[in-house]
Amino acid sequence: MGRMAGFAAGLREFYYAPYRRTLARAKRDEEDLFMMLVLSESLGVPNPAGYYTLELLPVVYENFHDWHRRMGMDHSPLDSISCC
Repeated sequence: MGRMAGFAAGLREFYYAPYRRTLARAKRDEEDLFMMLVLSESLGVPNPAGYYTLELLPVVYENFHDWHRRMGMDHSPLDSISCC
């Protein structure tokens, strides 16, 4: 079983390697959209699901600094969050 497991891992890597960057970019874009949806009410964009996304704010705070830097904002756009 050791040789087969190693062979299977090699095949998985062979097929996955060309798409690693594309999949990482898609994941990052999806996380950026999620962050925008959760923070939209705080950024001044009306959000009909604001009540439901409010409980997700503590999860989003950990990645907030990286997100706003990636979006091209030098400083935090929110008065309530000062990470810089």
